[in-house]
Amino acid sequence: MLTDIRSLLPEELTAVCKEMGLPAFRAKQIFRWLHVDCVDSFDEMTNLSLKLREELQARFEIFNCTIENKQVSVYDSTVKYLFRLHDGEFVESVLMKYKYGYSLCVSSQVGCRMGCTFCASTLGGVVRSLTASEILAQIIAAQKDALVRVSHVVMMGMGEPLDNYDNTLRFLQLASHADGLNLSMRNISLSTCGIVPNIYRLAEEKLQLTLSVSLHAPNDALRSSMMPVNKKWNVDTLLASCREYIEKTSRRISFEYSMVRGVNDSDDCARELAKKLKGMLCHINLIPVNAVDETGCVGSTPQRVQQFAAILESCGLTVTVRRTLGADIDAACGQLRKKKMKGE
Repeated sequence: MLTDIRSLLPEELTAVCKEMGLPAFRAKQIFRWLHVDCVDSFDEMTNLSLKLREELQARFEIFNCTIENKQVSVYDSTVKYLFRLHDGEFVESVLMKYKYGYSLCVSSQVGCRMGCTFCASTLGGVVRSLTASEILAQIIAAQKDALVRVSHVVMMGMGEPLDNYDNTLRFLQLASHADGLNLSMRNISLSTCGIVPNIYRLAEEKLQLTLSVSLHAPNDALRSSMMPVNKKWNVDTLLASCREYIEKTSRRISFEYSMVRGVNDSDDCARELAKKLKGMLCHINLIPVNAVDETGCVGSTPQRVQQFAAILESCGLTVTVRRTLGADIDAACGQLRKKKMKGE
């Protein structure tokens, strides 16, 4: 099996070049080709000899992704990509334009094993986790297609990043490397449904990214009915790990709260949530859930969202309501892949 060269950290690439009898500067050249010039093949590495390019091709492979489907919103230019991976599997990414620049929501797995009731990504379970380079490839492909620089990344697409911990950490190291894409860690947001042991592991890394925790309910009975992960690590256990993360990193946590009509959007839920989060360095991001036929979930009304937010704010919490983007395309993660699998 050939080695996935774009997933190698600079020091690993240097070690490989040394093993091949190459000077250290070759590793820097190759890393630049892969992460700055973002080439698709070794043939494009024109300052390397033909012999060296052939040697690299015999030992390594470059994982790229190609656009299988693309939807562009007529309202706000949001772009939804369905990417085909090297083995024929599919993942989704969403490119969004904001005042500060372009943000890309990337996937970390093909499918998802978490089973959240309101999510399209989890329909059919998980196929496999992505390598670090396959996560990077989504950024590279989107930038090449849209002719823009992605300055912000959200790990909130298909899959659970902390269920793919090692590859996720490697992706973060590569994406933020000064000799590569050089993304600011503060411009990267990682979303988790609450894999508690790996929240503790991530806290020890002391990265300056934004941790977004998918909470979605203020108590165990409701959260367990929506998110099976809560049966393993309940709300209080999860919040304890979040407090540890805040203490270790001094970073504010974002609690994601997908609002499902008639399920978790009552005034009582808002008051209970405020009580749970009181005193934490956090903010709450309210998300009117995208309707997905198979789940039967419908988003809360704008009036209900505003009332919910008002109760939280009256309790001293910082609240935002996520801006709706791509309303006329398949906005919920997993929908394009689901349609492809069904042959639609």
